[in-house]
Amino acid sequence: MRRYDSELIPGLLQTREYAAELFRRKNPTMTEAEREKLVEVRMHRQHVLTRRLPSAPTLKAVLSEAVLRRTIPDRRAMAGQLRHLLDMAALPNVSLRILPLAAGPPLASETGTFVMLDFPQAFGRASTEPTTVYLENITGALYLDRPAEVAAYEHVWSDLETLASDEAESEKMINMIIEERA
Repeated sequence: MRRYDSELIPGLLQTREYAAELFRRKNPTMTEAEREKLVEVRMHRQHVLTRRLPSAPTLKAVLSEAVLRRTIPDRRAMAGQLRHLLDMAALPNVSLRILPLAAGPPLASETGTFVMLDFPQAFGRASTEPTTVYLENITGALYLDRPAEVAAYEHVWSDLETLASDEAESEKMINMIIEERA
């Protein structure tokens, strides 16, 4: 999975508190029990990154610096969320890079948040599934797999990789933001 997020920490990397706040804001009339059920589903889904069989997928994430600076009301929970990002980035199958605001607007400013799903090869052969771009919005989702569509997002991803800080610099930036809020 390759994903770019410009507004929020992706669900696979969220803490329970961060996810609960997002669900609270999304639907304030939801009962606590309903919200907790959604949070529990999100937390369970995260196990995909640490499973053994089948082997965990690789996640390459680029987050806009704005995602780190856009806090939830509970400051301690937000600091915990940022520390959780560092823990997740330490996993061998997770790469987390930050796109600094100082890098200027990326090509992704035109696309917004997206996920590129690359499927594994079967027994040394080419994948039977094409790379698919997944776009989610408030009313549903869109899956793009035509070669021209995928090529456009490959170009955007390449731009993000050029502009984003490397993993070590990204870790430093997250730690700096944690310290700023302490």
